[in-house]
Amino acid sequence: MKALLKGLFYLVVLLALVFAGGGLLLPDKTHVERSTTIDRPPAQVYAMLDSFKRFNEWSPWYQLEPGAKYSYSGPDSGVGAGMAWNGEKVGRGSQRIAESVPPGKIAVALDFDGSQATATYTLAAEGEGTRVTWALDSDHGYNLIARWFGLLMEKMVGKDYEQGLARLKQVLESDPR
Repeated sequence: MKALLKGLFYLVVLLALVFAGGGLLLPDKTHVERSTTIDRPPAQVYAMLDSFKRFNEWSPWYQLEPGAKYSYSGPDSGVGAGMAWNGEKVGRGSQRIAESVPPGKIAVALDFDGSQATATYTLAAEGEGTRVTWALDSDHGYNLIARWFGLLMEKMVGKDYEQGLARLKQVLESDPR
């Protein structure tokens, strides 16, 4: 019995060392991005993204839990415009426009129940339409759990961003010009 406990102790220590050592070797930052082209001018796409009032029309997460509670703060658009949510499936968090540079860039400060990240929308004219790039950047610092979790971000968030951009394209292209 004593040998079994000793072996179990060494196994736990070894796993802890692998978790900590491996975590320190992982990247301390995560970047995920997706793009699409929307058949609308940059100013029209920019106006949609520079406000949260219509966010749930194209958000990939709204479909997951339409009954979540949403609240808005600050101005209707531009720097300081904010939105918060609270739900069972979508969790609790908030987003606030931190930078708004018409007609090409909007940076959004995200807070997912205490974890911070930045989402950036970059717009570029492409023919008669607009190339929209939606990116997520997270800085994990020395948080080992966040670094391990960062390995999953591409798979988890990438698919949501693709769905969101497809819905954004659908919503904007169905709006009369």
